[in-house]
Amino acid sequence: MEHLIGNAAVGQSGGPTAAINASLAGVLRGVRDHAETIPKIYGMKNGIDGLLAGDLTDLTPLSRDGARLSLLETTPASALGSCRTRLPAPDSDDGTLARAVDVFRKYDIRYFFYIGGNDSMDTVAKLSAYTETVGYEMRVFGVPKTIDNDLALTDHTPGYGSAAKYVANTVAELVRDCAVYTVPAVTIVEIMGRDAGWLAASAGIGRYIGSGAPDAVYLPERAFSLDSFDRDLKEAFARHPNVVVAVSEGIRYRDGRYVCEGLFSEQKDRFGHVILTGAAAALKEHVKETFRCKARAVELSTVQRCAAHIASLTDIREASDIAAFAVGRAVCGESGRTAVFRRLSDDPYRVVFGSAPVSEIANKVKHVPDEFITPEGNYVTSAFAAYLLPLIRGETNPVYENGVVKHFIL
Repeated sequence: MEHLIGNAAVGQSGGPTAAINASLAGVLRGVRDHAETIPKIYGMKNGIDGLLAGDLTDLTPLSRDGARLSLLETTPASALGSCRTRLPAPDSDDGTLARAVDVFRKYDIRYFFYIGGNDSMDTVAKLSAYTETVGYEMRVFGVPKTIDNDLALTDHTPGYGSAAKYVANTVAELVRDCAVYTVPAVTIVEIMGRDAGWLAASAGIGRYIGSGAPDAVYLPERAFSLDSFDRDLKEAFARHPNVVVAVSEGIRYRDGRYVCEGLFSEQKDRFGHVILTGAAAALKEHVKETFRCKARAVELSTVQRCAAHIASLTDIREASDIAAFAVGRAVCGESGRTAVFRRLSDDPYRVVFGSAPVSEIANKVKHVPDEFITPEGNYVTSAFAAYLLPLIRGETNPVYENGVVKHFIL
């Protein structure tokens, strides 16, 4: 394919993670290594919103500053800011996509890298299709990110390993804390995961490595039943007085209703997704009424995605490396694709990088497979532990000042 010379734009979109800035650092390193092809890189402030508004910042000097890139890698959240904006379809553009191309022309942007999850890949797919339609030559590439780990066609996603490490350790600590009393009580830990239970599943690996583990784990991949839930609690109470269970925020009954429905109004985000919260709170009330014991709900909420102080070293390294790989593939002529991981083995852990058509990834969900869930549907298997453990291994070395981690601020 023709050697394409021009500037690049990079943006971050969707929910932040502890590794999304490592992905940004990887894109910047990739551009630095291909400076003869991509002389300048612009950061889009608040994702596609910043591009459409022409709110760009020159990140070229940062791409050449190794010390600042290292600090960026260990900083949580999205350094460039984020958004949750859905673009119109290319065949029904209201002028939005045309405005994006105008900005591309103005800044001679020929490479576009977008770091995000399912909804962000929708943006990549639409921009790729539209620029081809109007004959504007450029390379559009998706860089994977999401703590939900639900992107199709990739073994895992950057951000998941760090969030899973936080969840596994936090739940183990909660189990230890709850075990100090003899008064019967139930603690229900709510973990992010709308349609896929990958993150909540990580709460259960303690059972396979001799660490603290909850008595049950409930994922959206299995219909939730109050009768089965009550039976699981009774069995746990027969073993000890303090019961801990982990639930995905998106668990539903067999009829499709979310467990949290009825507690709060069904507000929706820009992509039409119901804003979920309250599964643990709903189950807490059920436990108090049914078992007449102490019950509490612990919602990990946003801390599980921004706890960079306990980030996985594997996760941070892979986030940077696969982002740099995406730049290299774009320079070699690929476009309309997303960088992906392909696992070769669990032990020893081996993966290779590849790419897949973004049209086959956008707006699709990769669920936790059956072999990772027990037949009873209330826990994860040893096969899941073998899958997860390599992703959470290793510790980073964040910079501390006066006992507090130092962060990069753009």
